[in-house]
Amino acid sequence: MNNTIRIAAIALALCSLTACGGKGSGDSKTATTTKKEAEKVKVLTLQSERIAKTLELSSTLEGYETMNIAPSITGHIEHIYVEVGSRVQKGTLLVRMDQTQLNTTRINLASTRTEFDRVSALKQSGSISQQVYDQTKAGYDQLVETERFQEQNTFVKAQFAGVISAKNYEDGEMYTGAPILTLTQISRLKAIINIPETYFPLVHQGMKVSIESDIYPGQTFPATIEIVYPTVDAASHTFQAKLNIPNASEKIRPGMYVRTQLAVGEVDAIVVPYQSVLKLTGSNDRYVFVADGTTARRVAVTLGQRFDDRIEIIPVENGALKAGDQLVVTGQARLVDGVTLEIVEE
Repeated sequence: MNNTIRIAAIALALCSLTACGGKGSGDSKTATTTKKEAEKVKVLTLQSERIAKTLELSSTLEGYETMNIAPSITGHIEHIYVEVGSRVQKGTLLVRMDQTQLNTTRINLASTRTEFDRVSALKQSGSISQQVYDQTKAGYDQLVETERFQEQNTFVKAQFAGVISAKNYEDGEMYTGAPILTLTQISRLKAIINIPETYFPLVHQGMKVSIESDIYPGQTFPATIEIVYPTVDAASHTFQAKLNIPNASEKIRPGMYVRTQLAVGEVDAIVVPYQSVLKLTGSNDRYVFVADGTTARRVAVTLGQRFDDRIEIIPVENGALKAGDQLVVTGQARLVDGVTLEIVEE
């Protein structure tokens, strides 16, 4: 009896395994033969068009001239004549240093001047040799130069008109080499802008540009390109230009963040619908999709000038986009690189 029950149970298990195996094989075959549907998209044929190109470049303003007041002699600071915010003219006395060295040099110079006058008189009468005269004159000339140097570094004056923007010492402190003051010119400013290398042939000295600041909405400030730097940075593929910015009103100040509008003339560009450009989540990287036959190809781009609902795009990799390419303008948000496409006509 027990053997009969055991044999029946084994037979039932074998039947069950056979049935399950057959069903699994059929499902696998079905999954293998199922094909993923192609993504339906609409495309636009890219065309190069002529546009009046204006570059918007950000930069930070600097005083056209900035001078750290740091005398070349050591000693105590006798007196500082200005405070932070003081406006000074060229030649204004800013700092008086310890005068001991200068006074000693002046005493020596007076004595040497007397000796030199005596030797000069003897030289004219032929009573001394040329060598003695030359040695005395060299010593006198050296002291004259030393006095001039020490006077400039004892009574320190402004080399240009500007505003005192920093003060690091007080009267009586020992000068240790760090700047005593910082003098900044604000009636004229400068800025360094970084321009994409593509526009190197179009940018030249003397070009007029305009400056905008969010602090003064709707206002622009004129500037001129003073220097175009001759080399291109290999890492960023940009070159620099120095702007000369008149600032008689002193509305804008060193340290302000500004935008520079630079008109570089007409150029050939690729302009596409703004919504066709996608942004990588978590970064500022931009990209588009083009139809490479029936396959989606992702192309990294940077944004250029915007024209209402259209925008200029520049491929990160040269030659990645060209006139005649099929840009995906509808359905691009569902795509990944390499997916199959079905192009739907309008």
